[in-house]
Amino acid sequence: MAKAGALRQERRPAAQPFAEVAPAKLDRLIHERLRLGIVSALAANESLTFNELKKLLKTTDGNLSVHARKLEDAHYVTCTKSFEGRLPRTEYRLTAVGRRALERYLDHMEALIQAMKER
Repeated sequence: MAKAGALRQERRPAAQPFAEVAPAKLDRLIHERLRLGIVSALAANESLTFNELKKLLKTTDGNLSVHARKLEDAHYVTCTKSFEGRLPRTEYRLTAVGRRALERYLDHMEALIQAMKER
């Protein structure tokens, strides 16, 4: 029994840094795989069309549309619809709000990784 108590005491200090970066601070909107892919791709490009994002992320029209809409509603991305001749063109850009949200998310993930390395 004394051994188990000693183990618990040894683990507590290592777990404290992890508690400081608790998942409650994690941006759940960006954390979803496809939405993280969208904001990451847009962070690396000035803008991308719907078809470019769909091809890059290997997803369906419906799936991309739903996740892009959630990012739009949060003001993380903007969507501009136009026509090239008779063909519709939907173009997405990352907003300043979205860029800051991605930076916070990445900082948080780096802190989680660092805390786990220190354990």
